[in-house]
Amino acid sequence: MTALLFVLGVIVLAEALNKLERTSPCARGISPRQRLLAWLKAIAWSLLAWAGAGALAGPLFGYAPPSLRELAMFAGFTVLIIRTRFKEG
Repeated sequence: MTALLFVLGVIVLAEALNKLERTSPCARGISPRQRLLAWLKAIAWSLLAWAGAGALAGPLFGYAPPSLRELAMFAGFTVLIIRTRFKEG
């Protein structure tokens, strides 16, 4: 289960960092609503990146094995990420 969480964490972390890089909440010329949505998106991707990094650090620092809930959450995000990548072509 730890190895699976590690692999899922790599996928989630990579995608979160990729999306976070493309989010620009401080861009010039966007409306207040667009700015708010961009900040919310940046916060969400930051939290996912943090969770992905935690999944990678867990085995290295000897944290408790992942629970089924953690695996299900990471697997769900990973499936959504992969689905989006296939949908984009």
